[in-house]
Formats: sequence, structure tokens, C-alpha cells
Amino acid sequence: MRPEVQTFVADGPLPDWDASEEAVDRRYRQLAMISRPVTPDEAAALATCFGPDDCYGVAWTLVHLIETAPGPVPRLPDSCLEAGDWDKTLRGRWASEEPTT
Repeated sequence: MRPEVQTFVADGPLPDWDASEEAVDRRYRQLAMISRPVTPDEAAALATCFGPDDCYGVAWTLVHLIETAPGPVPRLPDSCLEAGDWDKTLRGRWASEEPTT
């Protein structure tokens, strides 16, 4: 796993709406440092970082990053299931993709 992904994952779940602007900006900058596409293992690790809400849109940036992983939908960790409906969002978006031939 690349160091920038490890750094993001090590910081844990995204903060909620009560977080400081600085904390939200820092997590966004961390995501921006991760080049696309991510590997399936990186996608699964990143999926552990969803927080209780959309973190002022940062969670959507995380969704879009996870979606760059090639291949079948990676197994989402239980912590993703506990963080709102992000697992359903990811699975729904992956299911709507056209298969490539």
C-alpha cells in the first residue's frame, strides 16, 4: 500500500460537521495527494475512513477515489457498514457501471 494511502488510513475516520475547518481541509489535502487509480486493497482500506456524515463533501471525494479501483467491487470492511449508508452508496454506484469488454 502506498505511503499516502497509509497516512490517510492511519488518521482514521473522516471528522464530522463539528470539526474545525483546518481538520476538514487537512483530510481533503491528504485525499488529493493520492494518485488515481487506487488498488483494490487500497480501496478497501480507504473505505474504513468514512465518518458519521459527509464531512462537508470530503466523503464524496473519498467515494470517487475508491471508485477508481479496478476489477470487482472490493470487500468493504465492517467499519464501512457502520458509517452510515456509504457501503450502499458505493455498491449502488459500482452496480450501475457498464461492464467493460
